[in-house]
Amino acid sequence: MTQVNIFQAKTELSKLIASLERKEEDRIIIARDGTPVALLTLYTPETKRRKLGIFNGKYNIPDDIDECNEEVLELMGERV
Repeated sequence: MTQVNIFQAKTELSKLIASLERKEEDRIIIARDGTPVALLTLYTPETKRRKLGIFNGKYNIPDDIDECNEEVLELMGERV
């Protein structure tokens, strides 16, 4: 882990990012007058894949579920 001053971070930002991309550093601390104030890390997007069929067989949808659609729309002020 490397610590750099704000001025150095500003002037060498491209080099610091390249260092993160090459995995030479996992994070870089940016300091003001020697006091850490920020952390520079490589962005890793969170990707969550949906699992299809996770509720399969857990819920029973009745065959007549659509039976009252027109009535519900009328109650909501919608035209059928």
